[in-house]
Amino acid sequence: MKLTYLYLARHGAVISVNGKHYIGQIQAPLSERGVEQAWALRNWLEPVDFSHAYCSDLTRSERTARIVIGQRDLVLQPFPELREISLGDWEGVSFREIAQQHPEQYEARGRDLENWRPPGGESFADCRSRVLPMLRRILDNSYGNVILVGHAGVNRLILCDALGLPVQNLMNIRQDYGCVNMIEYGEGRQRLHLLNYSPYENRGLASVSSIEGALQRAR
Repeated sequence: MKLTYLYLARHGAVISVNGKHYIGQIQAPLSERGVEQAWALRNWLEPVDFSHAYCSDLTRSERTARIVIGQRDLVLQPFPELREISLGDWEGVSFREIAQQHPEQYEARGRDLENWRPPGGESFADCRSRVLPMLRRILDNSYGNVILVGHAGVNRLILCDALGLPVQNLMNIRQDYGCVNMIEYGEGRQRLHLLNYSPYENRGLASVSSIEGALQRAR
């Protein structure tokens, strides 16, 4: 039986202004902290022998992936289908501004997170319809250990699919900057082994080697 182990990471933190803003598909560069988080991912994942490497084609995802890969003999494959959800007219605008100036839109999205679209943007159902077919393509053409550096929304959709959770509940899944998840894919089954682990925040604690040992025992 073919088994694939997907190491699903989120890019490092990005440069931002005060307050939370909708980023979406804006080309937001990594902050200094974000670069440090990417290096922590690289160091933690160093023992893993990856067969393939994938990422979104947005700068923050691709730079994180290139740091993680380092000098490995891997060809990084960026795909636009793995971009973060498009938030249209909301991109670059603060959460507070949207809530204050467009309260009906803000509340409508909260009521139907799966299907509601901001003006000019995507719903999570739209995003899911491009992300999951690309994930299937990746899994069909990969084997062994695979690294994929995505985004918070994209990763949550993949995790919802793996866990059989409704998209409406995706915000209940934490995806911190620079985190990594591990999903095992086999014939007709999916199994989550690691969720939202931050090598940067847990420096000096569990190594990937110990995680791999636990994975071997679970097989």
